[in-house]
Amino acid sequence: MKQTRRQFVRTLFVATASTAAASSLLPRQLLASEAKSEALNFIIFGDWGRNGEQDQRDVAAQMAVAAQAMKPKFIVSVGDNFYEDGVAAVDDPQWQSSFENVYAAPSLQVPWQVILGNHDYHGNCDAQLEYAKTSKRWNMPARYFVQTLQVDAATTADFFYIDTTPMIKSYYSVLSGEKTRAKVITQDVPKQLVWFKAVLAASKAQWKIVIGHHPIYSGGGHGDTVELVDVILPLLQEHKVQAYFNGHDHDLQHLQAGALNFFCTGAGSQFRPTVNTPHTKFARACSGFTTVALAAEKMDVRMIDDQGRLLYSTSVPQRPA
Repeated sequence: MKQTRRQFVRTLFVATASTAAASSLLPRQLLASEAKSEALNFIIFGDWGRNGEQDQRDVAAQMAVAAQAMKPKFIVSVGDNFYEDGVAAVDDPQWQSSFENVYAAPSLQVPWQVILGNHDYHGNCDAQLEYAKTSKRWNMPARYFVQTLQVDAATTADFFYIDTTPMIKSYYSVLSGEKTRAKVITQDVPKQLVWFKAVLAASKAQWKIVIGHHPIYSGGGHGDTVELVDVILPLLQEHKVQAYFNGHDHDLQHLQAGALNFFCTGAGSQFRPTVNTPHTKFARACSGFTTVALAAEKMDVRMIDDQGRLLYSTSVPQRPA
């Protein structure tokens, strides 16, 4: 029954006329050319930690192939790193069964920039912070943080990693379950927002990219996140952020509102159906991941499924026409 449902869900997808009419095999030569360019290459995905289930391993295998070709400087996880209930401690067996043993390919042994998702809040979030102190690649210096990287001699990129789970009102309800509620009530959301406004205002980078777990706009099962539309979206627009990356909805999507691009890449293992919205440029219900080549004048984004097929490509300009 599970396989029949999965086969059915794989047939569900939406895409606008601007997307390719058919998928193509992973363009290794194209990705390899990006490795030779001055672009800042990285892979971004989320919602993955399922003890090495087949979908997770399929995505990991194709990530390894893409990474071998494009030579990413780092990998970003947009949260929900461990299902269903996060990790209990730094010696939790899931560190091996869901992370170390699954993403073991040499090409994936680069720094991982990691944020928390709502399922991580079911467990011990501090354990994920502590793991960063002993791991060579797991990087989570805080629940929210900023990373500044050089794209070329004249171009910098600021990556703003935010913790969206405590911003969602439904998690404070007893109906959400005490696992989550007990954790989010300890977080100071106003303090995080003060920090976020300050670092955005102080940024002099040509590229501003924000990464959170929950979507702002989405055609996935969770849909738009009202709290982020009300509080985060105006800040992104005010400070001319070019892109927001997220997970939570288990699919691959590109949405756009004005000059701001939204990329959902929460398909690291299981997936769910998605539909078109007024903002949709592309959406596909499948497992997969996203590659990014960030150059001075443009950001090339490619979405790839768990079989290595290139589903979608787009370029985001640094300055909108």
